[in-house]
Parts: sequence; C-alpha cells; structure tokens
Amino acid sequence: MDYGTDHDQDDEGSTVPALDGYRVLDMTQVLAGPYCTMSLADMGADVIKVEGPDRTSRRFGFAMTGEDGAAFLALNRNKRSFTVDLKDADGRRALLALVATADVFVENYRPGVMTRLGIDFAALRAVNPRLVYASISGFGQTGPYAERPGYDIIAQGMSGIMSVTGAPGGPPMKAGLPVADLAAGLIGANAILSALLARARTGEGQYIDTSLFDAAMSMSVWESAQVWATGEVPGPLGSAHRGSAPYQALRAADGHLVVAANKPHFWRNLCAVLGHPELEHDPRFATNADRLRNLDQLVPELEAGLAGRTVADWVDTLLEANVPAGPILDYGQSLCDPHTVARGMVQELEHPVEGRIRTLGIPAKLGGTPGSLRRPAPLQGEHTVEVLRELGYDQDRIDRLLAQGSVLSCPDPVAPELP
Repeated sequence: MDYGTDHDQDDEGSTVPALDGYRVLDMTQVLAGPYCTMSLADMGADVIKVEGPDRTSRRFGFAMTGEDGAAFLALNRNKRSFTVDLKDADGRRALLALVATADVFVENYRPGVMTRLGIDFAALRAVNPRLVYASISGFGQTGPYAERPGYDIIAQGMSGIMSVTGAPGGPPMKAGLPVADLAAGLIGANAILSALLARARTGEGQYIDTSLFDAAMSMSVWESAQVWATGEVPGPLGSAHRGSAPYQALRAADGHLVVAANKPHFWRNLCAVLGHPELEHDPRFATNADRLRNLDQLVPELEAGLAGRTVADWVDTLLEANVPAGPILDYGQSLCDPHTVARGMVQELEHPVEGRIRTLGIPAKLGGTPGSLRRPAPLQGEHTVEVLRELGYDQDRIDRLLAQGSVLSCPDPVAPELP
C-alpha cells in the first residue's frame, strides 16, 4: 500500500516501522536477492518468501542442527514462507492471487527463467499494474553476457575488483567479503524504494534490472576516476590507499593496526608521537603526493617507530594525539567488541529448531520509524496456510490444495533432542 502522508504512529501512539503495510514477494535464493529483501523486511515490510518444494537453497552455508544452513538463517529473518508448486495449475493460481496483493516482487534467477515459468514482469503486471518487479542477475537482462551464469567471484574478476585486491606483485585475489553480491542486494533495495516513491506519484509499478556486474562496476569510483584522469590502470596496493598516505595497515610489536593520517595535521601529529618530527618535512614525505610516490620508503620508517610497543598501546596513544587509528580485529573479536554491542549489531532470535540463535543487528537506526527483528528465518512452508487464509481461501480449499501438493505446509516444528 502507499501512504499519502506520514504514518509514523498507530492509533495508540506506538512506533510503526517505515515499510509497514508494504508486501514484498521474495522469489530469491543464496545471497544477493535474500540480502535485498531482508533489508526491506528489517524495516517492516511483510516479506513472503515464495519457495518451491526443493530445499537446495536452504542448505546453503554452514550446517546447523536442523535442515537449514546457517547462511539461510542469517539472510531470511523477518520473512514468512509460502511454499507452492508452480507447475501445478492450482498452485500457480494461488501465487497469482498473492501477486494481486503485493507491492513488490523480487527474483534473482538467470534471465529467461521467469518467462519460462510464466511469472515474468509482463505476466505479473497484467495481474497487478502497481507491482514493482525487481530482477537481480549476474550480468543483467541485456548485453552480450546476459545469459552467462553469475557469481560473485566472476563479477569481481570481470569488473576489475580482483585486479586491485591483494599485495603488489601477488596473484589476483577477490575481496574477503562477497562484495558484488552484497552491493547488488543493497542497490536492488534502493531501487525498489525509489520505484515505490515514484509509484506514489504515478500510480504505476515498474521493472528494475540490476546485476552483480553492475554493482561491482559501480563501486569502482576511485579506480575509474584514476583511469579517466591519468590514463593509468590501477593495480593492487595491499591495504594502502591510492590517493592518501599513510592510510593503511602498519606493523607494531604484536600485530598490525590501521592508521589514517591522510591530512596535514594528522601527518604532523603522527610524526611527533612517533618521536620523529623531522619526518614531517623530509623531502621524501613532505606532501601527500611525496608520500604516495615514496610509499616503499615511508612504510619502513613508520614501522620502525611502531616496533617497540603493542597495537593496543599504539591505538590509545595515537587517538590521544589526534591521529585516526584502530586495531585490526578478526570476526571472533569484532563480534564481541564493546562498540558492536553498544550499537546493537549483535542480536538474538528464538528459532523453533535451533533454539536461541545470534544474528546481526540492523545497521540503519531510524529515529521515528525504526526497523526491528520480529522473527527468525521461516521453516519451509511455515506460513503457507496463514497466507492462503489472508487471501480468502477457506479451510476446505486449503486442505484440497495441500492434499494434491499444489502448496506445501510444514508440520509444527520440534526442536531436536541434544545429546
């Protein structure tokens, strides 16, 4: 539904999430699509995960106690599951009835799959002209590579990301996180919200086409600027920055810390706190351009000054001296860091099979219409009957659909006994 005016509070004055009242049909799998729809679900949208009988995508990621992998649980919180056999005529009719009530439909299959299933944009627009339909694929719906399989590592490789990741002279290396997948999900969510705002003016839905490749290319703002401005093709720099120095990881006595002395006063303060104020005006390092040009000489000078003390000691000292710095934490450390906890970035949900599970918090804190964690990832078909009832199906009709396999519903979950 569209809101013509702000509706931040319900009749009793309690806060209403920003996307309350919007229904999103999520026909996605693995990472980019589920990440997109999870971001909408976290902000209050009613996201219904439309699934087929196959469980393959649910097993993605690390094993858990039950049949669903940890990655599935992480990416599908705040959603309901509606399991339907689209090869069955009654199952297809049930899906189209659901489409008629939806604001958004999201899919991330290869181009052509939705057309073969009869649920592409043209088909669903005929059912619901106000529908915003988003496709997230490997290379997009057009262009010479549209039919190619799309994976994060391929998008990173072909967009240039792998060519600038890693150490100078080392082999091609992908980013440690699946940045193309994640960026495609975020860009898809942003496009959906933009289309919903446009629909509030026009009354019409529209089609959205984005891809892992487009998302990866869009993040290359520094690198593309360098190519167009200088004609030089950038290469890998390790942890260094291609426009500022020192701005990288540096070794101390017991490990590495990151230092971002990318402004003149930060550079001055760093030289002073290291006990080498003469470095500030050393001709090799006097300006940012000098430091970038002589980075191979700058880093040993800085690390020699850092060598006698620990990372924790240096971080405290540098921050006190007004030099931006921080430790390099692994995920075991960062997930327990006091700031992580204070920002609510680790939360817990009660899962009917796994019990109490941890999940990441919501990164955007809206002051008036905040998101919330309302439910864990659904079991397959957990909400099929609930959704059919919302569509007006009576119990006899629901029982018939279940009996003939048009739709599937999970039994009441029972947590497995622990040894």
